[in-house]
Amino acid sequence: MAWAEYLGALAVFFLSHRLPLRPGVKAALVARLGPRGFGLGYSVLSLCVLGWVIAAAGRAPHVPLWGWADWQVWGTLAGMLGACLIAALAIGRPNPFSFGGREGAGYDPARPGLIRYTRHPLLLALGLWAGAHLLPNGDLAHVGLFGLFAGFALLGGRLVDRRRKAALGAVWVRLDEARRVTPLWPPRPASVRGAAGRLGVGLVVHAVLLVVHPLVVGVSPLP
Repeated sequence: MAWAEYLGALAVFFLSHRLPLRPGVKAALVARLGPRGFGLGYSVLSLCVLGWVIAAAGRAPHVPLWGWADWQVWGTLAGMLGACLIAALAIGRPNPFSFGGREGAGYDPARPGLIRYTRHPLLLALGLWAGAHLLPNGDLAHVGLFGLFAGFALLGGRLVDRRRKAALGAVWVRLDEARRVTPLWPPRPASVRGAAGRLGVGLVVHAVLLVVHPLVVGVSPLP
């Protein structure tokens, strides 16, 4: 029973991310709430359940798998900085390949920006977040939690690719080929000023997380 809350929170988390996205369920919710209402409600639900999962992992029995070292803090800070910058560049931007964007509206294949390197930037940000938090949390509950997120980030792109490719067909193939032939550097963002502004937002978010982390989680992320 000591693990019951942790396992229950994980089950609710994955159900809450799977059921609302089923085509029939999502269509019914969007028809009732509207696209923005669905997006807002889904985001709030995801954050609330994620908070519960993290709290439940902290209350689970402590079973150490590896020890703590000073260098792990720097790895976590670097990983979180990367995650914040990538998320800031990706959220709300046109992306026909993945979630978190505007369903591809306004996407310019000649200026893919971050999408030149990955079709799924938010999954990359999630993987960085999970991997960064694995380093200093070497107990069984947290390794299971962040390991599952890291695994989802690595494998989730294939599932999203399959769904989007089935939905878009030849358009998906054409857009992906166009993305691949653009120069690796510079990545040609749709707007240099917009990309710079988003990077600034990512830096601010990272700084805010450093401040609120000890208040919310109870542990300072700083050395």
